[in-house]
Amino acid sequence: MSQVLLTVDEIDNGLAALDPAWTGSPRALTRSIEFADFLTAVRFIDQLAPECERLDHHADLDLRWRRVDVALSTHSAGGVTDNDLGLAAIVDEVAASLPRI
Repeated sequence: MSQVLLTVDEIDNGLAALDPAWTGSPRALTRSIEFADFLTAVRFIDQLAPECERLDHHADLDLRWRRVDVALSTHSAGGVTDNDLGLAAIVDEVAASLPRI
């Protein structure tokens, strides 16, 4: 896994390939996702968790009823790395597979 911090331009280029709901800075990538209901939001987290474990790279997830706020940062590196862009793509895949409002 890459521990090299990305520049603002590298982050912007990486975000261009992701869902437009993502925003990013050198500190973190963030996205809020609204699902059809609470159980679907929980299912999203349940489906994302094994991917985070597989990558040994864990998202900060905040569940609020049917909304999940996602924040990605490589804490050991102190900001955004390629690991975060890779996990963001997985977040997009999992979110796209579930009913949303």
